[in-house]
This record gives sequence, structure tokens and C-alpha cells, in this order.
Amino acid sequence: MNGAQLRTTVLGFLGTFAILGLLLHFVGVEGFVQEIRRADTRTVALIVLVTLGWLAAWGFGLRTVLNVLGVDVSFAKSFFILNGAMFSNNVTPFGQAGGEPVTALLISKVANTEYERGLAAIASVDSLNFVPSIVLSLTGAAFYATQTSFGRRLRLATTAIVVLSVAVPVLGFLGWRNRALVRRAISKILAPVLEQVSRFAPIDVSLSREKIDTRVGEFFDSIERVATNRRGLTLTLAASTAGWVFQMVALWLAFVAIGSPIPFSVLLFVVPVGAIAGVTPLPGGAGGIEAVLVGLLSSLPGAGVSSGTALAAVIIFRGAIYWVPIAIGGGVVSIVGVDAA
Repeated sequence: MNGAQLRTTVLGFLGTFAILGLLLHFVGVEGFVQEIRRADTRTVALIVLVTLGWLAAWGFGLRTVLNVLGVDVSFAKSFFILNGAMFSNNVTPFGQAGGEPVTALLISKVANTEYERGLAAIASVDSLNFVPSIVLSLTGAAFYATQTSFGRRLRLATTAIVVLSVAVPVLGFLGWRNRALVRRAISKILAPVLEQVSRFAPIDVSLSREKIDTRVGEFFDSIERVATNRRGLTLTLAASTAGWVFQMVALWLAFVAIGSPIPFSVLLFVVPVGAIAGVTPLPGGAGGIEAVLVGLLSSLPGAGVSSGTALAAVIIFRGAIYWVPIAIGGGVVSIVGVDAA
């Protein structure tokens, strides 16, 4: 990590702490501490196990995509690669957007494959993970529309989901239809940038436009292989859906742990919407995701919880979802870095 990246990450974590501090200020520190103290430790341990189930499900999805691309990896190896990917996402700003280049490098090293294929694999997995989240959140929104009137926060959240469900496929379709133009644009912009970097970097990273165009073409070819493999798509979408369900179970158990269970149907809407905040310029979306989750849970009529209770449950939930892959993935990234050195 260079100096600019380090400064960006430090600023991101400072932003995270500031947001969490504001949340504590608004909900009340004393009430939050009381909720945390009464949390059942056995249920919290179960949340950690469920978190491992989520990581295993998405790791299986990554293994399926890699197999479609001709990269044979074991389930255990794909599990650790996925944790390394989550580690990269959680310590870089803008979530997946910030961590994908690092994750692609990790895949290329561990699976002994080309960087472009690794990037196509993780980009495909992230894109396919988006599909079940939108379906589940729209299902939850439709359910609440039949049960109660939407408040301002719910209307904003539902609008964001609808916009994303339309905008992302449209942008993806346009980019795919014009992929030749995209290839030329990337090679035209990136070649001189890499040439300038090589003048100051200790290694030569410069590439010709023709070489960059070829590599971008290989990336698009890999994406096409994934998109046209029905069996792979089915298995990956099923694994992604299972992973989202594991996350919902983890948040449901967090409320059970503090003695304030909520209807599971609430989480169909809340968990996928909260994940949208992962695109904020914060490491792994930390701080932004917590704020969105607490805001939704404390305003949903079906949840029936105070903001203090919601924050306590969210902190327990995010403590597992955020830090478990950091603990595992950090070890993976360190080992791969040592081996590479």
C-alpha cells in the first residue's frame, strides 16, 4: 500500500469512527451499553458460525465461476480466496470497487492464473451477488407495501432499490454492446498513465496500447464465458442467495441475543438495502452501512425496536460480518504476500 492509499484508508476509517460516534450520540451511550451487556454469548458465537456459512456460500460461488473460466480450485482454497477478497473490500474505500483490483491479483497468485481472468471472476461474482439482493429487497418492499404505509425513509430506500435495479442492468448492457469502444478507450487512457508511473515506480509497469487492448479483450471474453454458462449461473446465483439468507439470519440472531427478536420478514428488505451503503467512500462501507441499517430498523413499523436496540443488534451483526473475514482474509493476504516475496 503506497502513501496515497494509506492516507485514503486512514481518512476512511476516521470517517467511519465519526459516523459511529454520531450514532452513539443520538441513540445514547448508556442505553447502548446496557443492550450490549445483556447479549447472550452463546447466541453471539452462533452468529459467528452463521457468518462462516455466508462466507462458505459465496466462496462456493467464486469456485463455480473460476471453474467455468477453466481454473480448477478446491472449495477450501476458494473459501480462503473469498475471505481475502472480503479483506480487500473491507480495508479499501468504495467497497468492492476499491478491493476488486487487489482481489484479482490475489486470485491470480493463489489460483495460478492470469490477472484478467481473476478480475473477470471476481467482477462476475460481485455482479451476480447483486441480483438476489435486488430481488429479495423488492420482495420485502412489496410485502411492506401490503402491510403498512411507507414513511419517508422507506420511500427513499425503495426508490434507491428501484433505480439501481434499472440503472445497473442498463449500464451493463450498454457497456457490453459497446465493448469494442470501451476496449479502445481503456487502452488509449491507460497506456500513457502506466508509462508515467514506470518513470517513478521501482518496476516497469508500462504496456503498449496493443497489449492493453488484448488483455481487456481477454477480460471481456472471460465475462462472456460466465454469462453464457447456464449451469454455472444457476449454481452461483443459488450460492449468492444462500449467502444473503445467512446474513439475514445473522442479523436476526443479533436481535435474539439482546432479547429483542424481530420478524424475519423485516430482514428481507433491510439487509440488502443496507449493503447498498457499501459503495460509500468508507472502508468496506463501515459506518455508512450501520447508519442505514439503524435508520431502517428503527423506522420500520414491523420491526418495533428503538434506535438504541437497533444499534446494539447492528453492531453485533456487523462485528461478525465485518471482522471475521478481515481476520481470516488478512492472514491469507499476508501468507500470499510472503510467498510472493
